Amino acid sequence: MRVLFVCTANICRSAYAELMARHVLGADPSVGVGSAGTHGYVDHPLDPPMADQLRARGVDPAGFRSRRLTAAMVADADLVLTAEVAHRQRILEDRPEAFRRVFTLGQLARTLDEAGVGADHPRRGVDLLADLRTAFRPADPADDVLDPYRRGDDAAARAAEHLDTLVRRIATALT
Repeated sequence: MRVLFVCTANICRSAYAELMARHVLGADPSVGVGSAGTHGYVDHPLDPPMADQLRARGVDPAGFRSRRLTAAMVADADLVLTAEVAHRQRILEDRPEAFRRVFTLGQLARTLDEAGVGADHPRRGVDLLADLRTAFRPADPADDVLDPYRRGDDAAARAAEHLDTLVRRIATALT
């Protein structure tokens, strides 16, 4: 399964989610992760406050470089997870056929919770997503991960904590 995390510039939220997901998934070869930005910078490192949040959690952000989202990236992903409803809408304006594969992180986590999907669910990955087709909840801005860019260390810490919860919840269900 290929998962793509998306935010605005790919230097804070989606970058953090990608690196945290890699950390959480460990050596599990069944899920590959990447990230990009809708208005992404190209080849920039992680924003320093978010990099600090990763280091504090034992994740090394060295070597990360941002990417701009392309139609090919969306087409290649089995699951696209956005930081905000606005990112999801932007992707679906360009790629409406991806409707069943593009969700906000909060939307998917809420769907998993409301459907009662736990560690004992018999199916994983794309099979699990197929099982949830009728259970998906609408995207809600209340589930958005707030953008910490240029808002200081406290905003970065809040975004990181929110992302930690969402990434761990989703990774557990997918694997």
